Amino acid sequence: MPAQAYAGKECVCQLRKGICDQSCVRDMLETPFYIACLKLTGRRCLVVGGGDIGLEKVEGLLACDAGVTLLAPIAHPELEDLAKEGSIRWEKRPYGGSEDLEGVFIVIAATDDSEVNIGVFDDAERRAMLVNVVDVPPLCNFILPAIVRTGPLAIAISTAGASPALAKRMKRQVSELFGEEYARLAVILNDVRGWAKGTLPTYQDRKEFFEGIVNGDPDPIDLLRDGQETAVLAIVESAKERAAATLA
Repeated sequence: MPAQAYAGKECVCQLRKGICDQSCVRDMLETPFYIACLKLTGRRCLVVGGGDIGLEKVEGLLACDAGVTLLAPIAHPELEDLAKEGSIRWEKRPYGGSEDLEGVFIVIAATDDSEVNIGVFDDAERRAMLVNVVDVPPLCNFILPAIVRTGPLAIAISTAGASPALAKRMKRQVSELFGEEYARLAVILNDVRGWAKGTLPTYQDRKEFFEGIVNGDPDPIDLLRDGQETAVLAIVESAKERAAATLA
């Protein structure tokens, strides 16, 4: 049930106002979110709810190599397939309470039962763990932005829960603006990081070295768009020679 559907009903968010007046929804637009990229590899993440939205959240977690457990009496056919192939662990039962959160790093509640979702949120908050109730931003201590992924690049787009539709439109536009050439340049620059750390003595030296390549003329992005990767590699080698010469 989306956050707006709680209006006039018993307040279930952190404000505990008695009757929901939607002030928590409005306040989300003024909330300064701390943006972070979480390393989920090998971490246990729980998704409660096996419908279409549950599938979407499971796929997002699997894309980050998380260890995913699904709690749901029944599940989307694609979730069943993921369980059969061993990609996720599926416990075919409803959410059973706080004990289901033992050892869990992140929990996402994606059921169509608001009481279950509220229970997941309350249990997770008591454990001071990360929890997201889908489509109810006030019952989340983190929100999931729209993500554009290209190779090692990940660009997050958030409207603080105000409009997922707008975030999706922005995602399409951003993906067109920052294509494969940006991902390839990121890989090229990563390959030279070891040299820079071992050769250039200060942070400022390393900063100037990389910014000189990224913002240089000719533009490495334009060269990569034109298929001239060799020219970009030559620019990197020239930058290394110049940087090393200044230290001699």
